[in-house]
Amino acid sequence: MLGAVPAYLKSHSRGEYVFDAGWAEAYERAGGSYYPKVQVSVPFTPATGRRLLVPSGENADLIRRGLASGLIELANMRHASSVHVTFAPEDEWRLLGEIRFLQRNDQQFHWENAGYATFDDFLGALAARKRKAIKRERREALEPGIEVQWLTGSDLTETVWDHFFAFYMETGSRKWGRPYLTRQFYTLIGETMADKVLLVMAKRAGRFIAGAINFIGGDTLFGRHWGAIEHHPFLHFELCYYQAIDYAIQHKLARVEAGAQGEHKLARGYMPVTTYSAHYIADPALRRAIADYLKRERAYVAAAGSELAALGPFRKDLVFEETS
Repeated sequence: MLGAVPAYLKSHSRGEYVFDAGWAEAYERAGGSYYPKVQVSVPFTPATGRRLLVPSGENADLIRRGLASGLIELANMRHASSVHVTFAPEDEWRLLGEIRFLQRNDQQFHWENAGYATFDDFLGALAARKRKAIKRERREALEPGIEVQWLTGSDLTETVWDHFFAFYMETGSRKWGRPYLTRQFYTLIGETMADKVLLVMAKRAGRFIAGAINFIGGDTLFGRHWGAIEHHPFLHFELCYYQAIDYAIQHKLARVEAGAQGEHKLARGYMPVTTYSAHYIADPALRRAIADYLKRERAYVAAAGSELAALGPFRKDLVFEETS
């Protein structure tokens, strides 16, 4: 084997975090059939990683191009409208853009560890007003007598998963309308990768009331979803963002990726980062329409990223020193 691409034939666009449902609706209104489509991604996971799996070597790009051409041929064979390679690294995105794939950008917010020894060191890098706001939010989040626990490995019992699943269903039903993960999912990850899972759980009056799930990578903590059965001011920020930063600092991780979307993360120290996806569209008319849309969308994402970065919470003198 010279290379491989994990790919899925899909009849819907859920669970991808790169949104193309509008493309599907427009195409179907025009009499086309958008599904099935070929999806190249890690399901339910908005994290950047290799999609064209090739060992390093002088022929690596040649093999990647062969894999990309194979994806187009696969779409033709399966009568799929399109191929979608999502959350790819920038170099794969550029290569795909050279061979008939349309290029798309979006934005996430990541926290970067600048070698902080403690959470207070991180706070010291922020402008005074932002630092005070975070201290106030953390204090008020725990004021109702809430304590926070980090659970991983053997701590992840079935009882703990029962609690967390209840949080997920309650919050997911309100926020997304249709939660897609099953209770069995949590049992399976507890059995197969418990040491790579971090649950940040909040307890009040002797019972768990909220939690956030994270996955521990080699140098990155990947924040995913959260849920709660009691709602307290700033508890979401505490469990999802501040506790994740604290964990990353204590375990010397390089960054926290807090999942898709969310400009509110900026004030909490998470800075804008561009993400990349590439899309092969078989129908020439649909391709032209999407290409025009993506050109304008890329310009917007670039401008928004620059504007948001300028509004970051870090002290300007530190930014100047780092970039000078």
